[in-house]
Amino acid sequence: MSTTLPYHQQKDIENVKHLRQLIRDLPPFCADFFRGIEPRTSSRTRIAYAYDLKVFFDFLMKENPVIGKLGISDITLDHLDNLRVVDMEEYMEFLKYRFNDREQEVTNKERGIMRKISSLKSFYNYYYRNERITNNPAALVQLPKLHEKEIIRLDVDEVALLLDEVESGESLTPKQKAFHEKTKFRDLALLTLMLGTGIRVSECVGLDLDDVDFKNGGIRIHRKGGKEVTVYFGTEVEDALLDYLEERNEMETQKGHENALFLSLQKKRITVRSVENLVKKYSKIVTPLKKITPHKLRSTYGTNLYQETGDIYLVADVLGHSDVNTTKKHYAALEDERRRSARNKVKLREI
Repeated sequence: MSTTLPYHQQKDIENVKHLRQLIRDLPPFCADFFRGIEPRTSSRTRIAYAYDLKVFFDFLMKENPVIGKLGISDITLDHLDNLRVVDMEEYMEFLKYRFNDREQEVTNKERGIMRKISSLKSFYNYYYRNERITNNPAALVQLPKLHEKEIIRLDVDEVALLLDEVESGESLTPKQKAFHEKTKFRDLALLTLMLGTGIRVSECVGLDLDDVDFKNGGIRIHRKGGKEVTVYFGTEVEDALLDYLEERNEMETQKGHENALFLSLQKKRITVRSVENLVKKYSKIVTPLKKITPHKLRSTYGTNLYQETGDIYLVADVLGHSDVNTTKKHYAALEDERRRSARNKVKLREI
């Protein structure tokens, strides 16, 4: 693979190769579905569909008396057409508790079940719309009721404590302290950037050195779906980045990783998993009862921005939500709080 390609394009090529492998493990007619949705979906979304459909066909081969006698490549659209709503309901029941290919127990909570049924609905809709099947039982299945999840985020004092801990490394174990000496400026820049801009972890690890524009105080990122945008940062983020870049500019890197902004100890572009681990490492010290992930840092930023501005459309735009209703859903409790606090703002009569 050419090392001159931007990170997001390299990832896309890797994803497409991975997807082709996954499609080989599905019935042959499935390839048409993935070709059909390609113009409207990202490669990551299509990979998620492929994994979900693999689970569905595993279910059919284990539980359906007709399909159970076939090999995966012998399953046809006629078999799909013959399924009924009761088969879909059995599948939902199967998803709650099952064994995977390695005979490991897998449980799906309501959100996991909902995603897999949504994937199946899209799958059936494609063939039904193209008049290749006459029956669409997936469309008749009711999705499970979702219970609203509480948004877990860091409080203002916890944000300060987290960054203090990254800076000092005081509460780390002796082994962690040895690594901390080598990664302190990187970790502080990375977490300050995520908390100060709300960018996704995939957007953060994809940053190159020339994506940072100190003159205008912005970073160039590639959103989900490939859209290129500039996200602006404040002085705290700028200071943390400048401190790290003094160190970064002196580093020798592995071939192909010369332009990566954030590097691992192996001098390669840092991975999403590594960022997840470092967030977990520091946050467990500061707030052991909250399970903080990179996405929770994004929620923290979104909450702080909304509390400061009260502008849900600005929050949606900065976070890169294509639909403001997604943002409203996430910050509904804060909206309610603001409405309550507004009740005494308008005076009807001077007292």
